[in-house]
Amino acid sequence: MNLKSLAQNLGISETTVSRALNGYPEVSARTRQRVLEAAEQFGYRPNPMARSLASGRTNVIGIIHALIANDLADPMFMQIVGGMVEALEYRQMDLIMAPVSPENELRAYEHMVKERRVDGLIVGRTRLYDERVAYLAQHGLPFVAHGRTSVNEPHAWFDYDNESGMRVAVEHLLAYGHQRIALMSAPLEMNFARQRFDSFQNVMRDAGLKPNPDYLKDNSNDRRGGYAAMQQLLASATPPSAVIVDNHMAGVGAMRALLDAGVTIGKQMSIIVWGKMEDSLAGYNVTTIEQPNPDLAGKKMVEMLLSLQNGTPPSELQVLWQPVLIAGETVS
Repeated sequence: MNLKSLAQNLGISETTVSRALNGYPEVSARTRQRVLEAAEQFGYRPNPMARSLASGRTNVIGIIHALIANDLADPMFMQIVGGMVEALEYRQMDLIMAPVSPENELRAYEHMVKERRVDGLIVGRTRLYDERVAYLAQHGLPFVAHGRTSVNEPHAWFDYDNESGMRVAVEHLLAYGHQRIALMSAPLEMNFARQRFDSFQNVMRDAGLKPNPDYLKDNSNDRRGGYAAMQQLLASATPPSAVIVDNHMAGVGAMRALLDAGVTIGKQMSIIVWGKMEDSLAGYNVTTIEQPNPDLAGKKMVEMLLSLQNGTPPSELQVLWQPVLIAGETVS
């Protein structure tokens, strides 16, 4: 069955059927569902090459991903990607992920823009000043940044409120009487880490406390880094009474270091981890700052990217979701 026959069976125009199949927002949800059900019933499958030639689009969204240790073991990352895939499959579109070495990342973006192999890109792990975002903003390929950056060119971005989440974490520890609070951070050139770091310092100062430089451990974004940083904190002349870990991958290592040292977590040392902990620490109800619904975040970024393609200005596609504190047994 071709598009014309499908439209005739439904009694609606070929244009409406095509737009419904391609996920255009002006088609009502009821009509889209009717078209998709009929396409499934009659075994209609669009010709990808014909669709691409007719629309001038590839119907492919891309992620250029500079691989670092533990990426594929990160459940939150996989949930976000899963949400993207689900949103694209609903529209009969595809997601490609192009792994690259960190030193060749910008060159990969330049190549993708020149070749136009995708309709748009999701840009992850935004940096304080991000040359990838600056490049894309100047060259016209639609993109959504997963995280904010100080690049001034108008661009679409999705993020969680890092400043607010860190304020909640620090104030939670202060409410329990903690003053010797340490912060374990991912590399501070990462925008999320810098925002959380600055917020930590500001909230501590607002409480009349001067952050101890010995309690600030950056460059920890995996298990090994988290383990080493916690060992350093435990070896301090006066160890902190509480630690905030700004990413869940380092949090696993930090928790393991406490367990190996025989520290009674939640009594001798309190800990809050940003992000849901993995199953290897099952049995520990860790107090977390959670970024809710990572799968829905992935879907949201796809929807934003499609809106960009359909003419929505980037300045109208800047979305900030709120993290929440999930109280556990690791703070007292």
